[in-house]
Amino acid sequence: MFLDDILGTVMGFNCNLVEVTGGEPLIQRETPDLITALIKNRYTVLLETNGTQDISMLHKKCIRIVDIKCPSSGMKHETLWKNLDYLVSYDQLKFVIADREDYLYAKTVLDNPAIKRRKKLAVNFSPVFNEMDLKELASWILADHLRVRFHIQLHKYIWGEHARGV
Repeated sequence: MFLDDILGTVMGFNCNLVEVTGGEPLIQRETPDLITALIKNRYTVLLETNGTQDISMLHKKCIRIVDIKCPSSGMKHETLWKNLDYLVSYDQLKFVIADREDYLYAKTVLDNPAIKRRKKLAVNFSPVFNEMDLKELASWILADHLRVRFHIQLHKYIWGEHARGV
């Protein structure tokens, strides 16, 4: 789609919040231009990235949700750690957790100085759908008094695991 077509489609939803996601949106070189155009048109824009691509070129008003890959993903070594230096207080981190090893890894990452100095940074712990028991993850978070959000993929519970959005 062309940029004007995307903007027209978005305007048709009559909603001022847009989340750019799906696979890894930053592998499309036009994504920063799309985000800038949306922000210039007074949209609040969130970008969900898998954490392997540089986020520094994104518009300063874009809310970046950066995934830190846990061991079970098989992608832990792909994390671009420099992105932590670009985070601001309204950005977010996300850890998708499949098991205890992932949980312990995520806890360790939270000790990173770039994260610790951003006290208002939202951190999401998200259980892998149909793999990580919700109660078990919640109990670990509570037992360790972590200041994180328990985040589930609500769309999968509402529309099913394989549903696709617009």
